[in-house]
Amino acid sequence: MGTSTEPSLKVIEPATETVLAELPHAGVEEADAAVARAKRAFGAWRAIAPGDRAMHLRRLAATLAERVDELALLEARNVGKPIGDARGEVGLVVDTFNYYAGAPERLLGDTIPVAGGVDMSFREPLGVVGLIVPWNFPLPIASWKVAPALAAGNTIVLKPADLTPLTALELERAALDSGLPEGVLNVVAGPGSVVGERLVQHPDVAKIAFTGSTAVGRRIGALASEQIKRVTLELGGKSANVIFADADLAAAASAAPLAVFGNAGQDCCARSRILVESSALDRFMELLERAVTELRVGDPLAERTQMGPLISAEQRSKVRSYLDGDAPVAIRGSAPEGPGYWLAPTVLCPVSNQDRVAREEVFGPVAAVIPFDTEEEAIRIANDTIYGLSGSIWTANGARALRVARAIEAGTLSINSNTSVRVATPFGGFKQSGVGRELGPHALDYYTELKNVFLATN
Repeated sequence: MGTSTEPSLKVIEPATETVLAELPHAGVEEADAAVARAKRAFGAWRAIAPGDRAMHLRRLAATLAERVDELALLEARNVGKPIGDARGEVGLVVDTFNYYAGAPERLLGDTIPVAGGVDMSFREPLGVVGLIVPWNFPLPIASWKVAPALAAGNTIVLKPADLTPLTALELERAALDSGLPEGVLNVVAGPGSVVGERLVQHPDVAKIAFTGSTAVGRRIGALASEQIKRVTLELGGKSANVIFADADLAAAASAAPLAVFGNAGQDCCARSRILVESSALDRFMELLERAVTELRVGDPLAERTQMGPLISAEQRSKVRSYLDGDAPVAIRGSAPEGPGYWLAPTVLCPVSNQDRVAREEVFGPVAAVIPFDTEEEAIRIANDTIYGLSGSIWTANGARALRVARAIEAGTLSINSNTSVRVATPFGGFKQSGVGRELGPHALDYYTELKNVFLATN
């Protein structure tokens, strides 16, 4: 990476508030150089035999697998996430590259019966793609974009978040160590307002894939539209966790805390609106209180820790603003004192879906419990949001579960579970939660262009 006249980038460890690393702060010059490298590498990379491209992805997966503990420790310290979670996430990254290693030889087109000849369709790579990833799951979300983009034959400029650039830089190093040709994957660590916007506006970048806030996603979409540039946007969420009275309340209450407080609530899939059928509210809150107070909040490097600190003092201050004044605090867990951006997991009840805490993406360990009386009301409340990313339905009634799942306007739903992400299944949102899909075979559609060719035979 080239140098920049910008001040150095200081990376802070959220659990200690100390400097973890100091890096050159890239700017427009470094972004342009990375795009140029990627453009030079594109011709050879797209022409490589599909089996050879698959081999490169498998080698990268193997290299990452050898470094799971090293990468997990770096991610835990840089993001403040529990080491067990970080280890699992790096395992998911390895799985993602292995999954897409099967794609280059399966990027199939069609033959279409027409008069006078043979008609064929092909999936062609786009070229240089700009990938902009957030600070909450830096390495997993990078892999969700990098792996299918490489499998489809594109070259990449990856911009990590300023707060958490370290594992992206290690990914670049691992790619080179595994034998990936130079220039195919390039990482540029710099501010989104400079490097990110340059990638969006650069004429040699064919597509932008962005994960982050809806506000920034709107700006990226507007800038990209000036060049009719392809975009994939995975944006905010305000997901509903809908719990009916006939559900296994103990299971629902046990799962609910980490569905909101995992990663300190800094998760676009967080089920931060807990909708509970009124007749079951009192019992559910009893069970939920036990689960929240038992949540282990502390040192991210301790194996038993379930929740660490927030990413920054600024983020903690923002989240605290939802707890000011007369906020109806029903349950409050514990958090350490001293250095670190700590905030105790908190449950508010009862909350109206019109309250600010139910309308806005808090992105912190705050849950809002909203009672409902009927299935129709639950669906109405769940859908009364600008977002539509994820959510859960808890009920013993299979017909109701499927009926409600079909009615809720969200891209990724779970029944009697709070999970959202699987490598082999599509992930993405409805409404202002985004455009396009990541993961699964569908992600490849967003890193290719469909070409049609007609061959006359008479």
